[in-house]
Amino acid sequence: MPLILTINADNLSLRYQCFEMVGEVCLAKGKFDRLNNSIPELIYERHDGDSYQLEVPQVTYDNVFSFIPATLLDKEHGIIDDISVIAAVGHCVVHGGVHFAESQLITPLTEGLIEQNNHLAPLHNPFNLKGIRSCRKIMPDTPQVAVFDTAFHQSIPDYAQVYPIPYEFYMEHDIRRYGFHGISHRYVSHRAAKMLGRSLSNLKLISCHLGNGCSVTAIDGGRSVDTSMGFTPLEGLMMGTCSGDIDPAIIFHLVRKHGMSIGDIEELLTKNSGLLGISGVELDIRELLNTTIMDNERILLALKMFCYRVSQYIGKYVASLGGLDALIFTGEIGGNMARIRSKICEKLGFLGIEIDPNKNSNRVCEKEINRDNATVQTLLIPTNEELMIARDTLDLVQQPPEQIDQITRFSRLVKMAEKRDEQPVSVQLLDQPNQKDNVEPHPQNSKLQQPLALVDGQGTIEHPELKGTMDTEPPVAPSAWLSVYNEKK
Repeated sequence: MPLILTINADNLSLRYQCFEMVGEVCLAKGKFDRLNNSIPELIYERHDGDSYQLEVPQVTYDNVFSFIPATLLDKEHGIIDDISVIAAVGHCVVHGGVHFAESQLITPLTEGLIEQNNHLAPLHNPFNLKGIRSCRKIMPDTPQVAVFDTAFHQSIPDYAQVYPIPYEFYMEHDIRRYGFHGISHRYVSHRAAKMLGRSLSNLKLISCHLGNGCSVTAIDGGRSVDTSMGFTPLEGLMMGTCSGDIDPAIIFHLVRKHGMSIGDIEELLTKNSGLLGISGVELDIRELLNTTIMDNERILLALKMFCYRVSQYIGKYVASLGGLDALIFTGEIGGNMARIRSKICEKLGFLGIEIDPNKNSNRVCEKEINRDNATVQTLLIPTNEELMIARDTLDLVQQPPEQIDQITRFSRLVKMAEKRDEQPVSVQLLDQPNQKDNVEPHPQNSKLQQPLALVDGQGTIEHPELKGTMDTEPPVAPSAWLSVYNEKK
């Protein structure tokens, strides 16, 4: 009975779940909330309904990860007797940069490349790394996997990915649209296909993940073709504390006229804007809805702005897709707040999007909420990022041990090349072998040119400065060629 622990951390909270993977059953889950508050809160629930909620003033971001095994091992409410029964830990990592187009076993190389992207997701990546390093101390012999929120969006075409600034910034500095919430968008797109009884490859979908962080993604045939978040999670929709889209010249104005530093502006746009900045009150939209809004013009304005901007992106992506089969709502706001969904869709009837008020209840479950005669299906699908993380984690740790060992050893040699060239390299495990004299560019990133090295079916490293073999018995199968691409300077 393989157990997989999943961890999803950001600057405000930490969510974890423990899955029994034979039946994909969540045995227990917990959430540490308000970690930036003087009195954090723990909500814990077991699969049999046993649950509790309590304030945990002793918890900080420095020690919160040690409380996860404590809850799972608890004699009264726990589900395991020994931490060693956890086969692997899967982490949601928000920003994979150009290096990761799929989930990866965590090695020193993987960890180092994740850290290089901290500045691109300052509210997430540092906390994801803290989870990885804390789990290594707590469970040193347990493999860990990074599941990247950016990976799903690697399929976005270049005309939607490249920013209209000098092309050199894309080629030489990797400034491009990465997109986020990919794990969630991937999950709900698969669930939508099952609900509709159609092949995902034939569907045009728009997925609205609305929570404290918000994004909209256009999905064509199961592939992301555009998304509202960009180089960082700051772009796109108005969010809890993030501004979303603004005129970039506002930044110049704040520097020149108000004497603000880059750090001041970053703090302003990521932590003091969005719903908080406009309303002047709690950053959680659930709290805004519980507030008497008729007498507070700023709260009313914040809600109108939020809904208006979501509906703008929906209309934009219908045009990008050339049509629409289904609109999906998910996330804490999208999945829980009927009033917000209704407001977003109230002017989208001309696109065939019409919500049935009777179906559009706050009850959270998978269901259609469109009118019977609507030409576009509107779906409410609770996301399950943790299950997607658990699935990817299990897939990776179930690879043959010799293959995992080979990749781990090779990563050390790649690190040598990285140090030599003073630039990162990208590791890609290909589905089919390539002939060393006829190697194609990187499948997800055409600007990564010829391979730095190849590992052939016998474990031999084909590179003059990385000579030797992997010394694995038996050698990895020929179909598992590992190509390492050096970024073009």
